Amino acid sequence: MLIYPMMLGTWEIVAIVAVVVLLFGGKKIPELMKGVGKGVKSFKEGMNEVEKELKDENYNKDENK
Repeated sequence: MLIYPMMLGTWEIVAIVAVVVLLFGGKKIPELMKGVGKGVKSFKEGMNEVEKELKDENYNKDENK
């Protein structure tokens, strides 16, 4: 049997959700997800800024030739 990372089945997801509910409680989960969402958003913004800077550098190098 091969093990594929990040390929979760239904029961694995149910177990993870159950553990999260037990650890954090039902009232803390929305706050936790809000924090995760903000983190993902800032990560994407940072990646977009880096990508834009790289494109600008490549454009300037091509322009100077």
